[in-house]
Amino acid sequence: MVTFKYKAISRDGLPVSGIVEAYDEYAAVAQIKETCSLVTRITPVRERSGFLTKEINVKKIDLKALSMVCSQFSVILAAGMPIAKCVGLIAGQSEDKRLKRILSNVARDVSAGYGLADSFETAGKGLLPLTFIETIRSGEQSGTLENSFESLSGFYERRYKTKQKVSAALTYPVFVMIIAVVVMIVVMVKVIPTVSGIFDELGGDMPPSTKALISVSAFFQKHILWILLGMLFLTALSVAAVRTEEGRVKWNRLKLKVPILGKISMLNASSQFANTMSTLLGAGLPVARALAVTAKTLDNYMLSLETSKMVTGLEEGRHLGTCMKESGCYPQTLNDMCVIGEETGELEETLKTIGRYFDNEAEHATQKALSKLEPAILVLIAGIAGFIVISIYLPIFNIYDMM
Repeated sequence: MVTFKYKAISRDGLPVSGIVEAYDEYAAVAQIKETCSLVTRITPVRERSGFLTKEINVKKIDLKALSMVCSQFSVILAAGMPIAKCVGLIAGQSEDKRLKRILSNVARDVSAGYGLADSFETAGKGLLPLTFIETIRSGEQSGTLENSFESLSGFYERRYKTKQKVSAALTYPVFVMIIAVVVMIVVMVKVIPTVSGIFDELGGDMPPSTKALISVSAFFQKHILWILLGMLFLTALSVAAVRTEEGRVKWNRLKLKVPILGKISMLNASSQFANTMSTLLGAGLPVARALAVTAKTLDNYMLSLETSKMVTGLEEGRHLGTCMKESGCYPQTLNDMCVIGEETGELEETLKTIGRYFDNEAEHATQKALSKLEPAILVLIAGIAGFIVISIYLPIFNIYDMM
């Protein structure tokens, strides 16, 4: 529901003003006209966002929580409970604050007579995935809401597990790299200058490696502010470039061409495409509509654009597999399986199968890349640490020899 301020003329001809809650502006005007003959002005009231009520994290709803809610909807609706009461019951059980607020608003709108998908779209704008909204809308129109929620529950559960596996695999290498960078900065800015002062006091000729290390440390110590400002400027410039249409396309195309990581990105994108299409087709959406929604949900912007272009081909009467082959942006395996699925009339099941295949391939590729990355990081860190230690100890040995 949205709160509106209004000014109107009463049936007695007197000016009146007030506030009213309605689903949209048209519903608000209709509600006001029940007591007034003319509405002269109506504007939505913007909620004040103080420090205590401001959302700190504006990312989309957690997939695990969304999967749990979908599972609850599926079970309760299958038991025959009315949809408005079902939403209110699940809202009371939800532990996620944002999801609880969305469900409470949806329960109020549904009780007022509005559709479930439209209510979720209004209450969860920017927070709920488009796949969620469109699947519910399709289930609502076909009378199979419980099946739609069951399908969504499995879909988000798989997505959550995949993301968890990737995050868990990346945690150790990222942690090691952060620690290594912090230690290197401390060594260069604090340790090396102190050691350099001691060597200057003791005298003696220093080996080339020690001189090089001290020179690098002196450079960092002298220009650290400019280096940080330069990094900040380059970061800001990169972010600004990526936000442009051309820059965003080039960046996402580059992510697919980077050795090793590009292959993993393509496998993840193929998995996302197949699983999303399978879920939407299972909810009853036509292929063209399912493809349009899938295009908007893809993480890679370049693939999203290429996928959205295929919708035109479908509307012209061509097959999905043909459009995918002409686009050439997805792996040949996915293209061929779509052709087979269309020829056999089992596109939904075929996409579900190939989605699981790409899930496994992406997981194996990630594990394989990390199995090579972790030793490489350790060797690199050991090499740098060894160079620093040798550069520090060699002058000490030279000084002992001179005594």
